[in-house]
Amino acid sequence: MHGRDPRNVTACRHGIAGADMNNSDAPRFADRLPSFLDAIIFDFDGVLAESVDVKTRAFAALYQEAGPDVVGQVIAHHEAHGGVSRFDKIRHYHAAFLGTPLTDDEVTRWADRFGGLVEDAVAQAPEVPGAGALLAFLKDRLPLFIVSGTPEIELLRILQRRNMTSFFAEMRGSPAKKAALTADILVRHQLEAGRVLFIGDATTDFEAACQAGCLFLGRVPAGASSPFPAGVAVVPDLVALPGVLKPCLKP
Repeated sequence: MHGRDPRNVTACRHGIAGADMNNSDAPRFADRLPSFLDAIIFDFDGVLAESVDVKTRAFAALYQEAGPDVVGQVIAHHEAHGGVSRFDKIRHYHAAFLGTPLTDDEVTRWADRFGGLVEDAVAQAPEVPGAGALLAFLKDRLPLFIVSGTPEIELLRILQRRNMTSFFAEMRGSPAKKAALTADILVRHQLEAGRVLFIGDATTDFEAACQAGCLFLGRVPAGASSPFPAGVAVVPDLVALPGVLKPCLKP
């Protein structure tokens, strides 16, 4: 892997920068891509599956007994920090909103309760429009990876239930942070960071791509506000990506 200085985020912020692909006034997304890609890294929730709301509802249920004020604080933080591990969130919510710091074992028990609330629903959540077609198009053309904030064992179970594991070279999740997982994938698979595209829906995805020197594309549902800095390319779904990415694939 020929990585870039983590302080140099030029590729991440501007290498494929533009605006919503539906905006004809923005520079064309395809024109900002390199001549070919080495790999694509996907987040899972909100990028391949429409499962973000599942987890929002689960956090509300988990803290329901604490009252509506705490639930409101939890949801506001959760929505502003997509992609952060549930372990980190639960530890923060108890300390900051309930004033009751948790031990590691207690955090695990609460995280297990959360997992029980979400796993079935995430496994059955609809795909982001175009996700299945994009994965089928890319399969065997270049390596694909998942980097998720979901616990890795749970993530693998969900992907198996959705019959998605065959598309990916690796499927990685927490407790490791996304930035560390991304860097590890680049090193072990000897990937050129500037030819790896990270597709994510949260600032943690963007930051992981920036630290690694990868290209970045944000998924922001139609009508939603982008959490990314101005100038970062976003798409409302994955429907158009096979045509956009085709020129960047090796024959």
